[in-house]
Amino acid sequence: QVQLVESGGGLVHTGGSLTLSCAASGRTFSSAAVGWFRQAPGKEREFVARISWSGGMTYYADSVKGRFTISRDNAKNTVYLQMNSLKPEDTAVYYCATDFRRTLVGLDHDYWGQGTQVTVSS
Repeated sequence: QVQLVESGGGLVHTGGSLTLSCAASGRTFSSAAVGWFRQAPGKEREFVARISWSGGMTYYADSVKGRFTISRDNAKNTVYLQMNSLKPEDTAVYYCATDFRRTLVGLDHDYWGQGTQVTVSS
């Protein structure tokens, strides 16, 4: 059974940092693009960042560009999201997702983690 498990969320003050992890079990990530998404209360789920299967290409939402960094360690079957200079508007449940394909487009994906809460206090 394929599972994605996020961890690393928590409560931080404005300007703080957190690193989220997304670990896959039951199937290897190594040939798949993986993305991070978030959903704030009362809002729709939105794209945050994604990384190509090799890690050579990364893409970010404008709202997080320059503050967040997505990376991966295929040997550990894990994708990370380093979040710096956090703002209250970054408060959301963060999810990782993949289709276990080399592309990842849009918001509708086959596999999702359970989510990890990130709360940024002002």
